[in-house]
Order: sequence, then structure tokens, then C-alpha cells
Amino acid sequence: MRLTVARIGKAHGLRGEVSLQVRTDDPSTRFAVGAELETDPGSRGPLTVATCRNANGRWFVGFAGISDRTAAESLRGTDLVVEVEDERTDAGEDDAWYEHELAGLCAELEDGTVVGRVAGLENAPAHDLLVVEEPGGARTLVPFVTAIVPVVDVAGGRVVLTPPGGLLASDAARLEVSDETSGGAGRESGD
Repeated sequence: MRLTVARIGKAHGLRGEVSLQVRTDDPSTRFAVGAELETDPGSRGPLTVATCRNANGRWFVGFAGISDRTAAESLRGTDLVVEVEDERTDAGEDDAWYEHELAGLCAELEDGTVVGRVAGLENAPAHDLLVVEEPGGARTLVPFVTAIVPVVDVAGGRVVLTPPGGLLASDAARLEVSDETSGGAGRESGD
């Protein structure tokens, strides 16, 4: 099975280094010097890691044959992919899913009300976000945490959501903002 382990971001510096949007839990192994990575689109690779470093939680790599900023910038948006076997069943990871397994699942509330389909997954610094396409066309980012997505049933083709009021576009009328978080902005004065 082919998995995306990173997406190449902006060029960094003048010598061909690029930033990575990492999608693996083991970047130091995946991007070790000498590692050869397939690409999507395939015409941009394979790429061999020449340098790799982590600076304040951000990963930067240089690839063999990419020696200047222009060449590095031409790689922007390229996915780095690897071929792997599904090791989760052996490792006992019941709460780990690949992005391709989530895409297309029905998103529903606890009472069975369908609120959309999972379009994908976005990686964010704090936690991943499910991209839910709602029936009206809105794309909503839902924090992929147990408190909001308590059930992921890949075999059953669904995820169950328990969103706070106003998280979904279809539920915007229930949005509640406390005075503490809004700082009182938008309130009428008693004049």
C-alpha cells in the first residue's frame, strides 16, 4: 500500500532545501540521509534525501540533484510516498487510521442524522482535522479528537460526531460565544 509520508512545502534558503508538511510518526527514519522516496506526481521523482534536519519542530530536507532555490520551489506541492504493509493489526492499534480509509465515510450525529461525508484529513499542529463536506456544499474542519469523533467505524462506513453547537455550518444558528472569549465585543451599550 502506498502512503503519503510528507508534502513538500516552500523552498527554504538558497541551496535547495525544502520544508516538509510531515504525515508520518517517524520522520527521522523516513527522511534519513540516503532514503529514496517515490513522488506523486511520479514525474518529479524518485528523490533521494541528501540532508535532513529538524528545527523547532519543523522538518527541512535537501534532495540529491536539487541544489538551488528555483529547483527546490519546483517541487512544492509534491507528495512523498512510500510502499508499506498494513502493520496496524500486528501492533494492536485500534484507534489509528490512514487518510484513505477515512475519505468517503458517512459523517453522522449520535442519533443517526447524516451531516455529510468525510472528504479527507488535514494535519494541524495540535491534532488532525477531518474535512467534512456537508450537504449544502460547506467544507467543515472537525477536530479529530475522541470528544468530538467518538466512533470511527471504517467497516460500517461511518464516523459519529458529537460537535459543539455551531461547529458544523448546518448548525451555525446554535453557535454560542461567551463574554469571556469575545471580550464583550459586539454587545450593545446601555445608553
